[in-house]
Amino acid sequence: MSTADDDRIALDLLDAHLEDLWRAARELQYGNRSVVPEAPRELGAAAADGVATALLRWGCAELAGLPRSPADVFARSVGGTLVELRRRRSPWNAAALRLLEDPYVFLATGPRRHGDWAEDVLALMHREVPDPRGWLRIDGDRTNDARVAVPAYPFAPPPAAGFRDRLHELEPAGAVTALAVMAEEWGHGLPVRHRPDLDALLADARFLLDRYGPDAQFWTNARDAASDPARDFVRAGLDGTEVHGFLTGEYIKGLDLFDELGLIAVSDDEVGVFWSIGAS
Repeated sequence: MSTADDDRIALDLLDAHLEDLWRAARELQYGNRSVVPEAPRELGAAAADGVATALLRWGCAELAGLPRSPADVFARSVGGTLVELRRRRSPWNAAALRLLEDPYVFLATGPRRHGDWAEDVLALMHREVPDPRGWLRIDGDRTNDARVAVPAYPFAPPPAAGFRDRLHELEPAGAVTALAVMAEEWGHGLPVRHRPDLDALLADARFLLDRYGPDAQFWTNARDAASDPARDFVRAGLDGTEVHGFLTGEYIKGLDLFDELGLIAVSDDEVGVFWSIGAS
């Protein structure tokens, strides 16, 4: 392994394998049959390379030591290793996990390839493009078979031409609070405004949005932003936010998606999508 690109490819391979292992372990934990995948040969070769990074060697050592039974221990161990690998890969990943690991959210960044950035947002919602920097995505529905019926699940977005009718521009300070409030869960838990780590949450949100540069534009589907582009979402709280809908109304496998708050970041090079989702 001689280049940063080689290192990224190997770490991506390790990440993907751990995610496949985690999904298999979860099925076993639920009492379902599942084939536990073998580690790719390329991964072992990369880890054995004399110039392999410490992170790759650490990850492969953790992989080799994972207990395969009982199923609940297997699932917990592989899940913990996957999260820790992602956390160690970059400070941006670590901030995203601190802020948004627990609630039901979608987080993804893709390349800016179109004059109309709504086309790039649609590509992200349809999982058509990778993160340009290889950084974290949070997307629990990527392999959800609900996408057979609703390809962009949990989204049912309008065509690109319809985005501007459902979005309002936010000032940067308002965008930070919109992202920070996504640390809340709809209808449950302590509101962000009452949490003792509020300053740290806001710092993480600000750090995540700094990725898109000082000239980034921010958009939200929250209706109140139409009259208040500096809206303080943390002070208002997540519940009761009125929005223009981007989520599907389909009732699939007993899950109803009933609340949402979205934030879109747009720069000359990248487009980021952050979406908080309420479901029952």
